[in-house]
Order: sequence, then C-alpha cells, then structure tokens
Amino acid sequence: MRKTALAAAVIGLLAIPALAQTPASSPPVRVRGTIEKVAGDNLTVKARDGAEMKVALTDTTRVQSLVKKSLADIKAGDFLASTGMKGTDGKIHAIEVRIFPQAQPDGGRQFAWDLGSDSVMTNATVGTVTEAPQGKQVHVKFKDGESEYTIGPDVPILAPVPGDKSLLKPGAAVFLSGPKEADGTINATFLYVEKDGVKPPM
Repeated sequence: MRKTALAAAVIGLLAIPALAQTPASSPPVRVRGTIEKVAGDNLTVKARDGAEMKVALTDTTRVQSLVKKSLADIKAGDFLASTGMKGTDGKIHAIEVRIFPQAQPDGGRQFAWDLGSDSVMTNATVGTVTEAPQGKQVHVKFKDGESEYTIGPDVPILAPVPGDKSLLKPGAAVFLSGPKEADGTINATFLYVEKDGVKPPM
C-alpha cells in the first residue's frame, strides 16, 4: 500500500513541471487594414504598415459592421466604447465613439490602447452628458472606476450591428483582434468590416 502511494506521489511530482510548462494562450493581436483576398474562412489583410496578415475565421468569430449615429443619440445609461487621446490639457478627447445596445458582462474598463502612448480605450456606462466648448463632455462609470472625456462635433459616432461573411470582400476596410498562432495566422475573435462606406475607425 505504501509503495502504491509513493509511486503516485512521484508521478504527481513529475507531472507538475509538465503542467507549469504548458504555454499560456497568446495575447490578442489587433489588425487594422484592408482585405486583399478571401478564400473561404481565410483572409489576407494588408495592414496599415503594409504587412500582409493571414486571418482565420472560426465558428465563434463575431462579424459586425457599423452604422452612423450622432452626438444627440448619446444619453445617460448608454454603454459606450470610445478610443481617446490624452491632450496637453491632461484630459481625454474621443476620436471615435460606439454606442452599444447593452453593457458588457464585465461592467467595462479603461485601458491603454495601441494608437500611441497617449491613447486609451474606455468601455463604460454614461452617467451624465453635459455641454462643453469642444462639443459634449461625458462622465462614465466602469467596474473599477470612472472617467470623463470630451466628444468633438467631428468625432464619428457609430453603433455596431450584426454582420455576416458576405461583407468580407477584397477592398473592404477591417479592424479585428484575436490570438496569433505559431505560423503567424490570427484567429479572429471579432471583426468589424466596412459597409456602405462606413469604415471601422478604431
């Protein structure tokens, strides 16, 4: 009985390093660019920097397009996703805003974005909307805090709508994100695609 227990313990100890060496899933990669080729569920996207990216769609990839809204459509209680830039005044100025039909399950958050060292993404629920010299100022709340930013009159205000793979055509602008595989292919978790001239501005 003792030999059996000892053998089990040794096997358990040997298994620990193997588990510890299991590679973590790769962080998501964001791609902004234009579709060059479509082959079934595989896309070739020319990124803004000129690089050719291989993108694979899965059964769970969310394909969406965007429709135009206006500043007047933003109201208290709305859930917004907004890319912003921190100005010399220390405040966040939106460069795009998307109005969602409902809040994200995680309650939203604010985090660094990849459009420069001063860029930030804010996913949050609107508390108040007030007039500001630059347009509107919104005060928002998310799971771990709150923030505010201004929205100028020329900032694109959009709303995501469900799309489908028929929108994925050469020449269409896309913004997508997903983990990169060892061969460089990106498995898209979600994808925004241009429709009726409305391009993803994120």
